[in-house]
Amino acid sequence: MTVSPRRNRPRRDENANLDADRVRQGVASVQQWTDGAWQVRGIGAGASVKTYRCPGCDQEIRPGVAHLVAWPADGLGDLTDRRHWHSGCWRARERRGPAVQRGRGTPRH
Repeated sequence: MTVSPRRNRPRRDENANLDADRVRQGVASVQQWTDGAWQVRGIGAGASVKTYRCPGCDQEIRPGVAHLVAWPADGLGDLTDRRHWHSGCWRARERRGPAVQRGRGTPRH
């Protein structure tokens, strides 16, 4: 007769308190910068499924690349105020401007 070892810890449903949207999209935090307060949320590589254009370097953020999304924390904006940034470009945005100035007619991704 074989006996299983005893569990010293109670069993828990590890996924019970897991919110799928928060896991996929990350948790937003408020960051203070010289141009105001910004809501910032990290986007993991697995959750990045579209191509975006980083306003810091004017280069594409391809699907599958971890990055972050930022929008004004004042609550007055809407979804069009969100911008997807490379993490390094976001951290360096006060030290340098965009490398290329885009025209008004150029589509933003």
